[in-house]
Amino acid sequence: MKRILTGIGAAAGMAALTACGAAGAATQPSSGAAGAAGTAGGAVAPAASTATPRCTTADLAVSLGKPAGKTDAPGQFDVPLTYRNTSDHTCGLYGVPGVDLLGPDDATFGPVYHLPREDNGVKYNEVPAGTTASATITVLTPSEGGASWTPTSLKTIPPGQTQPLTADWPAGLPVLRQDAATHPGTYVNGILADPA
Repeated sequence: MKRILTGIGAAAGMAALTACGAAGAATQPSSGAAGAAGTAGGAVAPAASTATPRCTTADLAVSLGKPAGKTDAPGQFDVPLTYRNTSDHTCGLYGVPGVDLLGPDDATFGPVYHLPREDNGVKYNEVPAGTTASATITVLTPSEGGASWTPTSLKTIPPGQTQPLTADWPAGLPVLRQDAATHPGTYVNGILADPA
């Protein structure tokens, strides 16, 4: 009986080792494949993207364009948020900027509306000196007769930075406050390369 139990224990141990070896063999090729892809196909692109430093707040000036109504979403407007590279060098500007709308003290939410971000811009973007790149702020306005809140200014932090830039908010463009909503109708989109 003792010999049978020992034989069963040894067989179970071999099965466990075989399973561990198979699992290790299954995970190694995938990590090796990723490493090979990173070396062969991806080494050039990341090196190129990190060679140019990100635009700092000091490199940029910001302005807001004229609101344009969205044809597919009544009550929503797109406001261009344009960054101009005012430095003497090319820098990288990509990702989603931080945007706060500043206005009257709302009884429920206060004077600042922190906009959610939609990461739908370019993955990498170089901005030569004197040129621009833009993000879009999508704004949902209140329905007729609804509570109205109109910002006076905007504060934006370029991606990868901590210092803000400010701009005046377009006069007469109210915003529906949805600070606690899961999918609010007002948000900031990712940066896109501007056409040359």
